[in-house]
Amino acid sequence: MARHIELVSILGGGPAGASAAISARLAGSDVRLIEKSKFPRHKVCGEFFSPEIEAELSRLGAWDAFLERGPARIRSMKLHFARRSRTSLLPESGWGLSRYAFDALLLDCAVASGARLSRETPETHDFPADTPRVIASGRSEPGAHRGGRLFGFKAHFTGPVDDAVELFFFDECYVGVNVVEGGRTNVCGLGPEDYLRRFDFDFDGVARQSPALAARLAPLTRAMKWISTGPLRFGQKFDPGALGYPASYPAGDALSFVDPFTGSGLLAAVKTGALAGAAAARNDPVALYLHQCRASLKKPFEVAGILRKAVSSGWADHIAGMIPGRMLFALTRPGK
Repeated sequence: MARHIELVSILGGGPAGASAAISARLAGSDVRLIEKSKFPRHKVCGEFFSPEIEAELSRLGAWDAFLERGPARIRSMKLHFARRSRTSLLPESGWGLSRYAFDALLLDCAVASGARLSRETPETHDFPADTPRVIASGRSEPGAHRGGRLFGFKAHFTGPVDDAVELFFFDECYVGVNVVEGGRTNVCGLGPEDYLRRFDFDFDGVARQSPALAARLAPLTRAMKWISTGPLRFGQKFDPGALGYPASYPAGDALSFVDPFTGSGLLAAVKTGALAGAAAARNDPVALYLHQCRASLKKPFEVAGILRKAVSSGWADHIAGMIPGRMLFALTRPGK
């Protein structure tokens, strides 16, 4: 029978780690939250939250704090391919909020819940041998061969806003556009290294390669320097034997790094973080926790893989004509 754990250690104070800290505190455990970076900070991220985020944050007692940051309402989805575009209303309104604001608010909520924040690095931290740990320190997988590696890029713009989340697919790249708090527009993309290198990683130049995206950005003014990250590699870790430490509960990108165009990354980070914190506090078997995560995340990961192949092979236009927008949106949502 599982026993209650007095102390849970959490590596990483981003959305997954902060959610794990709050969840473990709600379960009655003391929490040591280890995060070496200073918040707030900008990160390469689509900054779109699907409607399900309300239920997840409400369970953590963080929904009011989310609303206080003034997130933008997002009511529709627009997909732009080489030869066609289509618009669909979302089943429920989504939200746009920057990682700069979101990371800070969740970390503040974790500290307010009683989690002890430490600025140590995980390498220098002394973990008691029997202390469960939540691994929420982000992705660590190496990229593919040089040239074929994927890199992400992002900047905020000012100017006219829209209440849609838009995705632009071109030349094996895609760029997501949506409004966030304060009337700013987040522009976040992903592309293969050899293609981006043709433009010397000048992301303004990359954006001009899509006529639809160039037209969308024409009335906007970039308000910050482009930031980038990579190389990126999508993958999931559901094998408890590969974790290296018997009481490790990976969450967020450390567990599952799904193609960002699904728009489910932030929701998955909060969801898996909350599951990991509660599981660690109850001392649940890691295999049981991973089984729950697999059931929730398997579908969007598989759908993302199919869509990425469709984009790279030129079939995306045909798929866009066959699959209703609402169905496509539903297929990329994590399960309950």
